[in-house]
Amino acid sequence: MAHLKQQFKDALSSIEPGDDKTNAPEAHRLVRDALKADSKLAEYGVSPILIGSYKRNVSIRRIKDVDVFVRLPDVPSDVTSTDILDRFFKVLHAEFGTDADGHRRTKRQDRSLQVSFPEYDLYVDAVPARPYGDGTWEIPQKGDENEWVRTNPDGLTDLSSTMNADHDEYYVPTIKLLRQTRRALLGTKKPGGFFIEMAAYQAFASGAVSGNYQAEYYVSALREVSKIIDNFVTYGIAVTDPTLPGHTIRIRATDDELDTARTRFTDAAASAEAALDEEDAGKAALAFRKLLGTNGDGDTVFPMPPGFNEDGSKKASAISPGARVVPAGKRTFG
Repeated sequence: MAHLKQQFKDALSSIEPGDDKTNAPEAHRLVRDALKADSKLAEYGVSPILIGSYKRNVSIRRIKDVDVFVRLPDVPSDVTSTDILDRFFKVLHAEFGTDADGHRRTKRQDRSLQVSFPEYDLYVDAVPARPYGDGTWEIPQKGDENEWVRTNPDGLTDLSSTMNADHDEYYVPTIKLLRQTRRALLGTKKPGGFFIEMAAYQAFASGAVSGNYQAEYYVSALREVSKIIDNFVTYGIAVTDPTLPGHTIRIRATDDELDTARTRFTDAAASAEAALDEEDAGKAALAFRKLLGTNGDGDTVFPMPPGFNEDGSKKASAISPGARVVPAGKRTFG
């Protein structure tokens, strides 16, 4: 089997966030400090925390946005979601103003306020939240002046850490590889990386994902995620929210986008399984390379093994005279 241990290690290094690891926390700190300095929000007990893929260590290069979950434990019940969003906009616009082109850096969204950081080429989304009453939270409902929807993002961080420990630290890198595969297959189309991550979590939780090497975990998870996407698109079987029993994940994707995701993930799973079973390391690496594409800097993610050309063929200098099979060698690559 083509485990290609060093190549998977290098691929994971290639999709690490890089400089964003420094810039994202700094941008988060600036937004957090601005909100905490406001007297009205201080009355509401403002307590921002970092959430999202960056907090769960499953973000990939490049990080384009960071989520700040702004807990308001003491906000009065008669303060509407519109009131809160208005207050956030007032505070953040006063702090961050406009960019060099005169555009407002603070943009109001359905459930949050987005602040741009042109110097870092990233955004911070500040999401207000009020207590639900059982340790979970509510955030503004899209498109309504005073409706809230329940959420538990901090719980997901804990669950991800536990799942990673339960799988000998293979869960987090597998999620990164799946997110990168989604990017290579779908680009900017939906469903996004969070949906793939939740489908993968469901697959891991079911016990269907396993392995002894990173390649095996990746292929196993990709196969199960493709099944979940197929069930979602074909039969309407929703992906569960592991932080809220009885709740499911909501996504925004068109029927065409979902059909495309189903087809491409099904094909990708078949390609990955064939690559893992491949006896030729060059052919296997070439297949994994196609599945993982390029990173946020445009660099190829999956490297070829030593002794192989970019097209997967064996380099002439590495071919033994009289060899009947190119390449000749062991059946296991690692």
